[in-house]
Amino acid sequence: MIYYPLMKMKEIGMKSVLIVSGKGHAGHFLELLGSGSEFGMSISYEVQEEAGGIAQALALAEDFCADEDLAVMLADNIFEDHLASSVKYFEDSSDDAHVFLTHVKNPSSYGVAVFDEEKIIDIEEKPKNPQSNFAVTGFYLYKKNVFDVIRNLKPSARGELEISDVNNYYIKAGKMGHTTLTGFWGDCGESFDSLMEASKFIQNLK
Repeated sequence: MIYYPLMKMKEIGMKSVLIVSGKGHAGHFLELLGSGSEFGMSISYEVQEEAGGIAQALALAEDFCADEDLAVMLADNIFEDHLASSVKYFEDSSDDAHVFLTHVKNPSSYGVAVFDEEKIIDIEEKPKNPQSNFAVTGFYLYKKNVFDVIRNLKPSARGELEISDVNNYYIKAGKMGHTTLTGFWGDCGESFDSLMEASKFIQNLK
């Protein structure tokens, strides 16, 4: 599965990639992918020592980014849309963050956007009574100040640093942009059914 997000990162022009994985897996990725030269990329590796949330994993990229803006993609997400134009829009905008939304049938399983007309005013994490059917997908764009935001986060009730809290910081600051996807999106980690849907989509690409 790791090949797909690498190719999507290459598609948007990324040449340097950091893979953050849990303990016991980094060596497998290193053996499989090496330096990334065969993909025309430079790949580095970090280990997340505990299950501390996506924002905690993102914090491990601070030295890697070296004051550059960054794109974050969860490796279990499948995107049909070409994302390069949205990345270019973000680079040229005054926004400090950008999320990618998609319409889903089961919004209670995801972080869900709350709107005031077309403007996002909140992201609710797995709400029991979602106020929209637009889920926040696992692709995010941030300016370099995201690491300052993470440093000031407090752990959620489940003891993790939540990416939704990072995104809500930018929403409240009026610095969040968004793109609504129109093509297929699959979250392979959400359920067995979503994994099967993503697998069928990849098979049909051949």
